[in-house]
Amino acid sequence: MPGGRLTQQERQQIALGLADGLAYAEIARRLERPTSTVTREVMRNGGPTGYRAEIAHRATGHRARRRRQTAPRGAEAPAQPYGRDAEAVRAYEETFTTVLMTSGLPRMMARVMACLSLTDTGSLTAAELVQRLAVSPASVSKAIAFLEGQGLVRRERDERRRERYTVGDEIWYESMMASARALTQIVETARQGAAVLGPHTPAGTRLENVARFLDFVSENTLRAAEQARDILHIRPETATDTTV
Repeated sequence: MPGGRLTQQERQQIALGLADGLAYAEIARRLERPTSTVTREVMRNGGPTGYRAEIAHRATGHRARRRRQTAPRGAEAPAQPYGRDAEAVRAYEETFTTVLMTSGLPRMMARVMACLSLTDTGSLTAAELVQRLAVSPASVSKAIAFLEGQGLVRRERDERRRERYTVGDEIWYESMMASARALTQIVETARQGAAVLGPHTPAGTRLENVARFLDFVSENTLRAAEQARDILHIRPETATDTTV
């Protein structure tokens, strides 16, 4: 399987695959690349509808030059606790960021969310986020405002009165509950439409079927989230910090 950076020809094949409506996995199979490589390439360069091979190739070169210019000579990934492989953690953070982007988060918001999620405390200050992500304070502030508005991050004050941004244990539970509530609103609206269009007409029947389907999904999502809620609070039984 090929390794290293994508070539310009491979990027052209990705663009052609997207134009043909191929899934990332199929494009990756044809290139003999991991699916995550193709997903990350597309999401960081305009998404499936905005990806352009030439632009992506130039942008990648520009990012590489910028990293070489800004990174200190000999810079390495920071030491990790618990004997973790620092490079593996950094690579996984990029993969996690890509997955969050695929789910709908803008890139900067996804980077902040991934960075917070991968810390053992689940909490960082603005200055720490700026340093870890190598971005401007304004970028972090904008991302936090968005994530806070989505209920994915909360602000806290530590003992030194510094503002910290935290991903809590309940974030995914709250996200599922919000999603279920949104489905409930769609259900109600679909049923209103069925009544307006007529329950025995093709359009009315279609909307009623949508309402029944989403109602079932919503109820089961709420029930499953409540039943599984305690899983989010399980703590490791033993863990030794082996930071060197």
